[in-house]
Amino acid sequence: MESLKVEKEVYDAIAKIIQSDDSPVGIDAKKTHIIILQKLLQLEKRLEKIEEQLAGK
Repeated sequence: MESLKVEKEVYDAIAKIIQSDDSPVGIDAKKTHIIILQKLLQLEKRLEKIEEQLAGK
C-alpha cells in the first residue's frame, strides 16, 4: 500500500515524539491519542471549509 508509506525522517520524528521508556509497548498511548485526535479535528475543520466552498457560501 503505497499510500501508507511514511518518509523515514517523518517516521523517526513521530516515533521520537510518542516514544516512552515507561510503557511496556514503547509508546505513550495518551500522547499518541491526543496527537491523533488533534489531527482529526484539523481534518474536520478543513473538510467543513471545503464543504462550505462547494456549497457556494
